[in-house]
Parts: sequence; C-alpha cells; structure tokens
Amino acid sequence: MKLLSVNLGRPKAVGYTDQAEGVTGIDKRPVDGPVRVAAPGPKGVGGSGLAGDSVCERRHHGGNDQAVYAFAREDLDDWERELGRTLTSGMFGENLTTEGIDVSGAKIGERWRVGSDVVLEVTSGRIPCLTFQGHLGEKGWVRRFTRKGASGAYLRVIEPGEIRAGDPVEIVHRPDHEVTAAFQFRAVTLERTLLPRVLAAGDALHPEAREVARKYVEKYGGANGVNGRR
Repeated sequence: MKLLSVNLGRPKAVGYTDQAEGVTGIDKRPVDGPVRVAAPGPKGVGGSGLAGDSVCERRHHGGNDQAVYAFAREDLDDWERELGRTLTSGMFGENLTTEGIDVSGAKIGERWRVGSDVVLEVTSGRIPCLTFQGHLGEKGWVRRFTRKGASGAYLRVIEPGEIRAGDPVEIVHRPDHEVTAAFQFRAVTLERTLLPRVLAAGDALHPEAREVARKYVEKYGGANGVNGRR
C-alpha cells in the first residue's frame, strides 16, 4: 500500500462554480518532492491540510475534518474503463492517489500512517457537487458518482509531517464497527434509513455527518424503529 501521487491545486477561474469569485482549486496535479501536512483549522477558516493546496469554497470544503481527500487509483481505473477516457491522478480533486488501499472501504476512525511521520484519520465519504461535475464535463456526473458508491475518503490530520509520492501507507488502527466511508456516503445519499447505524462510528465521524444522523434519529427513531426509505 502506497501513495502513487500527492496532488495540489491552485485557484482557477471557471464558469461552473458558485464560489463568490468564480474560482476553484479542484484541478489538482501531482507534485514532486515533500509536501507538509498539518491540520488547517476549523471549517470556514482553514482550507487544505496540504501546504500549497488551495480550497477556494470554504463554506463546503476544507477545515480540520476535511483536511485531506484520498481516492484509490483502482477506482480511477474503473471509471476510465466506464467513461472511455484517461483520468490522471488528482483529476477527481483528490490530494492523495493511493495504490493497494480500499479507500472507500476504509472505516470511519481508521488511521493511516503515511511515510514516517504523518498519521491521518478517516472522517467521511465525499459528497459530489456541481463543481466536480463541471470539472469533469460529464453529463449527470453527480448522479453517476453517487450510484457508483466509491466515494473516496476525507481525513483529518492526527500527526503532522511531510509526505511524498511513493511513501508507504500503513493502517495502524481499524475500528470495530461497520461504518466505512462508502457506508456513510450511501446512508446520507441513497439509503437514509442507514443513518442510525452511522452513529456507531462515534466521535471519529465528521461532525456534520454525525449531526445529520442524529437529527434523523430524533425525527424517525433508531434502526429498529425505521421502516421504508426517507
């Protein structure tokens, strides 16, 4: 298991974002050499956890609980076959393109050691937005990505340090619950009756995702008391 690439994005003016200045950092490109990784600060204030990477729309992206976004090269390859086009590492807006890791199958609270210093913790799956769709230029992309269910994973920084392409990735902690990034993603998008079960991930879960699940339980009850799709 390793990093194939570390990807950074710079602000770019586009016509497909509702960001106030009309710019986005979703177009991320692999870089050579070490990149510093650290907690960026609270959402709305802090951006990316990677030095030199831009998060332009901080209402919805960035901050401590979405400091890093990882996506598996294997899932990019799967999309290449389905879309019939080349997808370079970083094209999905991911900071880390991995090899040999089931990123969407990583459990909330799972911790990875990347290289010798950095420790990251999985917090949630990635919800696709219209900026993502505009960046790829694929009609109906938000729906297609959602139906596929390979969400990738957001991570928070537990121990800061430097990373680079080729660094090994080691799973140093895997919680004893069922809630993966893909499970949480499915619960918040297509199968909301799963939301009560998401709370088993505890405090490791992204606070916004935890609040969505908590409010669902308050309104509809726990897993044993919920019937049908809502």
